[in-house]
This record gives sequence, structure tokens and C-alpha cells, in this order.
Amino acid sequence: MNRPALHSPPNHASLQALPCVLALMFNAFVWGVSWWPLRQLEQAGLHPLWATALIYLLSLSVTLLLRPAALGGLLRHRGLWLLSLGAGMTNVCFNWAVTVGDVVRVVLLFYLMPVWSTLLAWWLLGERPRLASLLRMVLALAGVAVVLKAPGVDWPVPESMADWLALGGGASFALTNVLLKRFSSAPAESRVLAMFGGGSVLSCATAALGVAQGHINPLPAAAPGWLLLAAGLSLAYLLGNVALQYGASRLAASTTSLVMLSEVLFASASSVLLGAAELPLRVWLGGALIVAAAAWQALTPSAPGEGTAP
Repeated sequence: MNRPALHSPPNHASLQALPCVLALMFNAFVWGVSWWPLRQLEQAGLHPLWATALIYLLSLSVTLLLRPAALGGLLRHRGLWLLSLGAGMTNVCFNWAVTVGDVVRVVLLFYLMPVWSTLLAWWLLGERPRLASLLRMVLALAGVAVVLKAPGVDWPVPESMADWLALGGGASFALTNVLLKRFSSAPAESRVLAMFGGGSVLSCATAALGVAQGHINPLPAAAPGWLLLAAGLSLAYLLGNVALQYGASRLAASTTSLVMLSEVLFASASSVLLGAAELPLRVWLGGALIVAAAAWQALTPSAPGEGTAP
């Protein structure tokens, strides 16, 4: 029997996959720590809705400048307007929630993917849920119940606007992923344009409505400090999207979904270090159940709703 070599040559496929995994982790890092610049912008007087609008308008402008043909593809594929709506709702809800709520709690509720993905794929794609899908739903819902069950509360229900925004953002995220799968024949740059367009238009409209009703402040006068920070965050989102397109197009969807769960790690570590989140035991336990359900879904090749980040 031959003995194994002491220094086996590296697996070629693993070396090829490494840049893709690192690209996906960069995207997850951008989203996992985006709460901090968003809060800095809010402290400078820029509501997260206005910040989201400016960030995505900048990203939209750069995309149109570099890929002007993407607009034609968007106009030809009318279904991409639904993708714009889903992506816009995702970004409005997520960016607002991480600005006003406990970051870890928001990210965990946002990643309630197995529930929304199963229901939406059943409705929009005709993919009837299997037993494994239903079990993942139960596991994820059990985790949410543990996270939401605060002391002295009879029923584990959302207790703040941030909770509802996180749940709404997660549902919109799942819808976005299902629509990406449904409209996969559309050009990639047109899908990106639709997502950036949805984020900018919907955040602008929501912010304007909030101003009209007196719930949020008008867009403040331009100041070099927050303009520079908004431009930097916009660039980070744009680079993160490029990294996502690079990694996700070269790896299996199950691998992409699993790597993207590192966003929970980045968000948790950064928020705890900077004092923006609390981690009582029930959050640890509930979070473990939610992440386990999402990882189970990611490791199932036929799992519906696998897709990209917000």
C-alpha cells in the first residue's frame, strides 16, 4: 500500500474557488458592517431613507455610465420592474432597521429565509414544499420565537418598528431571490440596474412620504462630511455587488448561500464591539436555530430561493 505524500499538492479546484469565496465574503462584510456608516449619517442629520436614496442614486448613475446598454435590457424585460420593487423594499427595510434597532436582532430576523423562500417559491415558481422544507421552516420559526420571547412577554411577537422592518426586509429579500431565479434569462447588468433603481426610487418615494406626513426630517443641506461618507458607502455597495456577481456566477448556489451567512458573523462581531447590540442567552440560542435552518437550506442543492444579498 502506498503511503500518502507528506506534502500533497493543493487541490486545483479549491484554489480556483478561493477568490470566489473571498469575493462573497467581501460582499457579506460590506452588508454586515453597513449599519455603522448608516448610523453615522443619521447622527449627521441624514435619515436612513435619504441615505439609502443617495447611495443608490450614485450606484445607479455609475452603472448607467459604465453599462448604458443595461437600460435597454431593463425596458425589454418588464418582469424586472417586479425585481426593482423587491430589491427596493429589501434595502429600505434593512437599512432603516439596522439604523434604529439592535443590529444582531435585526440581522437574525432578516435572515428568516427558509420560511419566506419556501412560501414564495411555492406561490411564484410552483415549487411545492417537501418535508425537509417544512422542517426548515419550523426550525427557523422556533429560532425567531426564542429571539422575540423577551422576559415578561406572553407571546413572542415583534415589539418594535425595527423588528417589523427586519421581517419585512427578509420577506422582500426572499422575493428578490425568487424573482432573480425567475428572470435569470435577463442580462445580468439589467438585473443589477433594476436592483439599484428600485433601491433609489423606493427610498426616495418613502422618504418624501415620511416628510409629507411629518415623520422624518427633510433632506438636509449638503455637507462635505456626510456627502463623502455617503459616496464611500455607495462605492462599497457597488464593489460588493461586483464581488457578488463574480463569486456567485462561479460557485454553486448552495455554496453562495452558505458563504453569505458570514454576514451574521460580521454584523454580530462589529455591533458587539461597538456597543450597538446585546447578546443575551436567548438571542444566542434563537440565532443558532435560525442560522442552522439557513445553513441547512444552503446545503440543499434543490432548496428554493437561493440567491444574492440585498
